[in-house]
Amino acid sequence: MADARRRVWTKSLSWQDFVVMALSGAAAGLGHPPFSLAVLTIVAMAMAFWYARNSQNCLHAFWMGFALGAGYFANSIHWIVEPFFVDPVRHGWIAPFAIVTLSLVLGSLWGAAFAIGRWIGPAVWPLVVLLTLAEMVRSYLFGGFPWGLPGYVLVDHFGGQAAAWVGPHGLNLIIWLVAWGLSFLFLANGWVRYATGGVLILALPILMLSVPSATPSVDGPPIVRLVQPNAPQNKKWDPAHTWRFLNRAISFTADGDSRPDLIVWPETSVPLLLHEAKATLEIIGDAAGGAPVVLGINRVDGERFYNSAVVLDPTGTVRQIYDKHHLVPFGEYVPLGNLMAMVGLRGFASQHGEGYSAGPGPRLLDLGKLGKALPLICYEAVFPQGVNAALERPSMLLQITNDAWFGSFSGPYQHLAQARMRAIEQGLPMIRVANTGVSAVIDGAGRVVGSLPLSEEGFLDVAIPATLDATLYSRTGDLPLIVLVMVLTVGLLMRVQRNGY
Repeated sequence: MADARRRVWTKSLSWQDFVVMALSGAAAGLGHPPFSLAVLTIVAMAMAFWYARNSQNCLHAFWMGFALGAGYFANSIHWIVEPFFVDPVRHGWIAPFAIVTLSLVLGSLWGAAFAIGRWIGPAVWPLVVLLTLAEMVRSYLFGGFPWGLPGYVLVDHFGGQAAAWVGPHGLNLIIWLVAWGLSFLFLANGWVRYATGGVLILALPILMLSVPSATPSVDGPPIVRLVQPNAPQNKKWDPAHTWRFLNRAISFTADGDSRPDLIVWPETSVPLLLHEAKATLEIIGDAAGGAPVVLGINRVDGERFYNSAVVLDPTGTVRQIYDKHHLVPFGEYVPLGNLMAMVGLRGFASQHGEGYSAGPGPRLLDLGKLGKALPLICYEAVFPQGVNAALERPSMLLQITNDAWFGSFSGPYQHLAQARMRAIEQGLPMIRVANTGVSAVIDGAGRVVGSLPLSEEGFLDVAIPATLDATLYSRTGDLPLIVLVMVLTVGLLMRVQRNGY
């Protein structure tokens, strides 16, 4: 028995195995925007499941899963390096280290799933459960990093509508379940295997059916104006350009023959601190012509610095304030910085004005006849569990963001896809306004009703779609799936076998 266990953990991996799995992972990453080849994600994962049957032991399986994950993350979230190129002379050298480190760390989670699966037995179907668990871990652990979930590739397809029932991790489970079934096409024996694979293969066309485009409403619903100033990040805070972008946004606010019911500006769109901006906000209120304005601005309270959204009345007076509570680690604050301040390292502590401080948590903004909106500032729209944490169901989701940090290739389009998933999960319309785009109004089925293109300045008046009935996922969140996956995982670990299932 001891010899058998040692063999299970003995390393045996060829470079060909590593390359095949890494390329499969990279191919799977092409399911995300701007490529949006969702079928390729499933086929590539199916190839990886089939090839995983060649694993000889746990360490071999770990390296195969690690290669698959590293290839997937390196391709799907490579846009994470874009902020380092805003000032390439100072920070550009960090970019390759950032993407390599992140891909290796996240790939290790998939490697662990493969290793545990091989320890359970030679069959690969437990990977469906274990990979779902791995993605849950990275979505929740240490604040979470749920960017680029495999299930997001279904946002344009009928299968993506299942997010209203099972959420993004349920979509992950569906992706891997179908990929596992598809992998039986490569096997040459066993009618049960063929039957199982056949059923799931037949599910693939249904999963891939395109969702029809939304039909914009013309009469009746309230109108929101999206204001997109298009301030490139390397010029956004440059005194030679800052006021030009502000005046552009004010002009867009005042423009047009008719007045909208709501005007929304992006994150940090006013280049002043809130307590210094009274005259500027009055000008914005006057330009709005009686419509309320939601805009992003920074504010201070004592030593603390907040990334905020405020609601202005027609006089430009601030009536409501929301402070971003889910901050970007290392971008908006230093993790454990407040703890380090206790031993004298105050320069890392957000509570002493170093970086942003987190707001108290989700809250709704009362927009009068339009209903109540759940504000999400940039990063907060990445977290489905954060949207579910609202104390009451809003009438709409409202995201303001500064996607200028993330270039113009894949990042902004992936962030739009994530916003669309939040709308599907909740059955709520989403108003999304981004500094450089893509600004959009999204209906409760995740369909874009109207949008402003990336890297273009302008404004757009769009009817706000109707609020749909509360979805199952909006009532339960991830809890039922977490319980199911944990029960299945414990069951697998308790039935460790060496002869498959």
